[in-house]
Amino acid sequence: MNGLLHWAQGLPGVWPVILLSMLPVSELRGAIPWAVFVEGMSYPEAFLLAVIGNFLPVVPLLLLLGPLERGLGRWRPFRRFFDWLFARTRRRGKLVERWEFVGLMLFVAIPMPVTGAWTGVAAAYLFGVPLRRAVPAIIAGILIAGIIVSLACAGVLGFWRLAAPGG
Repeated sequence: MNGLLHWAQGLPGVWPVILLSMLPVSELRGAIPWAVFVEGMSYPEAFLLAVIGNFLPVVPLLLLLGPLERGLGRWRPFRRFFDWLFARTRRRGKLVERWEFVGLMLFVAIPMPVTGAWTGVAAAYLFGVPLRRAVPAIIAGILIAGIIVSLACAGVLGFWRLAAPGG
């Protein structure tokens, strides 16, 4: 990840934020702090770019996950990957299985490891949430997660200002 962050520093302002929020590891949970603390963006700008970037891969992933699993799953390394991904998602996805739309929204919204839009897509696929319900649930979850992460960043920044000498 350090190589990616080093590379991202050379890009003009908005692109590192969009790219970081598109990645399954960082998503907007990494992109908003990057935008605010490294790029010096305002919270509204960081929020908007991170939400857009986090949503960009959602529809293609929802449309392609099934065909990819069926096609690539024939080969052992890919089958292992899909088995691992789906087992992990099943363990974490009880909310989605039980409450579908609201569960998927909350699953994506909770800014913790192994949640987020990418895992939300896997959960929607596994639990058979139709595209027309999965997309709005994931968007709502992304928006909520963005608000939580932005508030957490603002709290951290406020704490640092108070802790600074003379603050």
